[in-house]
Amino acid sequence: MSPPTTLLLTLDCPDRVGLLARITGFIAEQRGNFTEVNQYTDGISNWFLARFAFEIPTTSTLESVRRDFAVIAEELGARWELRDRAKPLRTVLLVSKQDHCLADLLWRWRSHELTIEIPLVISNHDDLRSSVEKEGLPFVHLPIEGNAAEKEGCFRRLADVLSEAGAELIVLCRYMQVFPGWLCAQYPNAVINIHHSLLPSFAGADPYRRAYDRGVKLIGATCHYATEELDAGPIIHQEVIKAEHFHTPDDLRRLGRDCEKLALARGVRFHVEDRIVVHGSRAIVFGD
Repeated sequence: MSPPTTLLLTLDCPDRVGLLARITGFIAEQRGNFTEVNQYTDGISNWFLARFAFEIPTTSTLESVRRDFAVIAEELGARWELRDRAKPLRTVLLVSKQDHCLADLLWRWRSHELTIEIPLVISNHDDLRSSVEKEGLPFVHLPIEGNAAEKEGCFRRLADVLSEAGAELIVLCRYMQVFPGWLCAQYPNAVINIHHSLLPSFAGADPYRRAYDRGVKLIGATCHYATEELDAGPIIHQEVIKAEHFHTPDDLRRLGRDCEKLALARGVRFHVEDRIVVHGSRAIVFGD
């Protein structure tokens, strides 16, 4: 016997009395069996946000549930998504020269920890080709160089590659290029980036050495959605490790890599499992 189909429903809408009962009542009418329920009401904006995971009987389909719920969503004035939990997201990874985040995500993909399929890996350098191709994945070398107009053309080619790959999620694994605003807009809340916590205090070259010189006490990383404004998109997840007085600059770099790997992996996991609902500039995360 095949396992039951589990659907993930995420939504947000203005809060009102009886809202949760209306949604759960609909799922009960569909003979759905809840496996997880998460909800949050933002009291400042009076906004309701939720994530529901529920099994449907074999007599129902994703399409039929989606069709019927569309009526409810219109009534509630809700933004919503409904999808099959088992369907992998087509996820394109972008990387430059540092491989720690890429290697970690590839391990989690290979171990079936993340429900994703990776059609290809893109890099603006050729350094990591062998690491990617040994995983049986296509590697696309797409340099981003030249003056502003030439770089714009490079990003246009990158956009074509992403479109041809059918990308549903784009993960910047220490990809050291800034996505232009128009490209972020093509994939709203679907481009995930990572940066270390030393920004903006220690921007530029060798931030860990300058952090060491200042006696920084915390090392961390922030995973967020990419937007037109650099490193200012909704924050998905953050990791932090205490820095001790005996840590050398190399130790701080190692701790930073650990934070970056874990923050990015958890951020991708939350996105893939539809645990994030973006409300304005905030990412509401229903963690696991």
